[in-house]
Amino acid sequence: MTNNSIEWKKVQLARSKDRPTSRVMIDSLFDQFTELHGDRYFGDDPAIIGGIAKLDDQPVTVIGVMKGNSIESNLSTNFGMVHPEGYRKALRLMKQAEKFRRPIITFIDTPGAYPGIGAEERGQAEAIARNLFEMSRLTVPVIAIILGEAASGGAIGLAVANQVWMLENSIYCILSPEGFASILYKDSTKAPDIVEQMKITADALLELGIVDAVIEEGENGLPQNLVSVCYQLRMKLSSTLKSYKKMKPKAIQKERMERFRKFGDVDYEK
Repeated sequence: MTNNSIEWKKVQLARSKDRPTSRVMIDSLFDQFTELHGDRYFGDDPAIIGGIAKLDDQPVTVIGVMKGNSIESNLSTNFGMVHPEGYRKALRLMKQAEKFRRPIITFIDTPGAYPGIGAEERGQAEAIARNLFEMSRLTVPVIAIILGEAASGGAIGLAVANQVWMLENSIYCILSPEGFASILYKDSTKAPDIVEQMKITADALLELGIVDAVIEEGENGLPQNLVSVCYQLRMKLSSTLKSYKKMKPKAIQKERMERFRKFGDVDYEK
């Protein structure tokens, strides 16, 4: 394995500053987006954008991790690393969506939750754990879409969904390749050599059944094919949400729980 491997190239593409932000995707996919702010406990985390929008005249709740594409925008959004108040804001909007029977769509692009002292003092671990618990019990459909890098508990805190979709050149992992290499080899520079083993690219995760769909980016990838990608997403979201209208709330909840239970069903003899 070399630094020119297909898997490592996908890691670099997933982290590219040119990938569309959650705000770009929301504006491209939905109509009449109204942003809502604050967690009603501490403050408003700009690393999370969320609110109410319409898809084909159907009200939906949309929530996304905001990562910047410049030094200034990255500083303002903390490089997409969410604070506890961001997760609590997201959960507040999800519970509101459940109350009014709105489907939930999340967009994920984060290197992980913010690990700072202040975040830990305000209950970072509890905030993520609470999201996992509460999202598993929601009775409205949840669709999670991975736009770029989705790492650690920072990603799973918004991905306990009925379906998880990935853009073709995105990655989904419990730990970054650099962190994995640091633990396994005591050398973060070996990250390009272990990406294939980690199985964190969209095609590998689709084969494992961890994600449910891969959205093709085309030959030139993003952002050149943004219009095509958004068209695919809009059509797929529209048809998927229509199918959930026929399901009872308890059935939607059960489907989500069963999806995650299947992850442990592995044939280790293969």
